Amino acid sequence: MVFCSDSLTNAGIDQVSTYSKMFRFGIDGERQFIILTSGNLATSQATIARIKTDINQNAEINLLNVESIEDAADYIGDLSRVQQEKRTIEGRKFEASFIIGGQIGDAKHEIILIYPEGNHITSSPDTPYLQIGESKYGKPILDRILDPELDLNTCAMCTLVSMDSTLRSNLSVGPPIEAILYPTDSLAIDNYHRFDEDSEFLRDLKKSWDQLLKNAFRQMPPMSWAANWDKSGHGQNGAS
Repeated sequence: MVFCSDSLTNAGIDQVSTYSKMFRFGIDGERQFIILTSGNLATSQATIARIKTDINQNAEINLLNVESIEDAADYIGDLSRVQQEKRTIEGRKFEASFIIGGQIGDAKHEIILIYPEGNHITSSPDTPYLQIGESKYGKPILDRILDPELDLNTCAMCTLVSMDSTLRSNLSVGPPIEAILYPTDSLAIDNYHRFDEDSEFLRDLKKSWDQLLKNAFRQMPPMSWAANWDKSGHGQNGAS
C-alpha cells in the first residue's frame, strides 16, 4: 500500500497553515495503521487526539485492540461524528474525512475511506485507490496508470505525480508532502518520506513530468486527421 498527503490547510486567504495530515499507530510485528485526514482541521485534530488518548488510557476500544481494519474504521467514524456534533453551529457541520489502511497480524492488509457520516468503503480490483480532500486534479493519472499488478515503487511514483498535478492546479494544497510505502506483511513502517517545499526531488519530478507531458502532446495526431475523420460522417451527431 502507498499513502500520500500534503500538509497545507486553508481557512481563508489570511489563514494558511501547515499541519501534517498523516498519522501512524501500531506495534511493530503485530499491527500497523496509517491514517490520512481531510476536511475541518479542528474536527480531524480532535479525532486524532482522542485516538491517542484512548491508546494511552488503554480504553475498551482503541486501535491497539480492535480485531480488524473494518472495526478500526467503525471506531474512527464514531469518534469523528462525536467531534462534528460538538462543533455544529446553526446547522453548519464541520466535517472531516479519513482514510485508514494497514494490517493486523496475518490478516489481509486493507485500506478504507471513512466519510463524515461515519460510513465507509474499501478499495477493490476495479478501484485500487481511495482519495479524500482535493481529488479531481490528481485523479486522471491514477485512473490511467494504477493497476493492482503494479509494483509498490511504481504505485508510489504514480501517487507523487498525482500529488504534483494537484499542487500545480490548486493553491490550497501544498508541501511538505508525506509518503509511506507499506509492503504486505511487513507489520512495520520503515519506508516514510517527507518532501519539503525546497525538495530537489519534487522539483525534478515536476520538471520531468511537465516536459514529458509536453512531448506527448506534440506527438498527438494533427488537426487535419480529426477533420478528415469528421468528414467521413462517423463523427457527426445523429449518424450511425
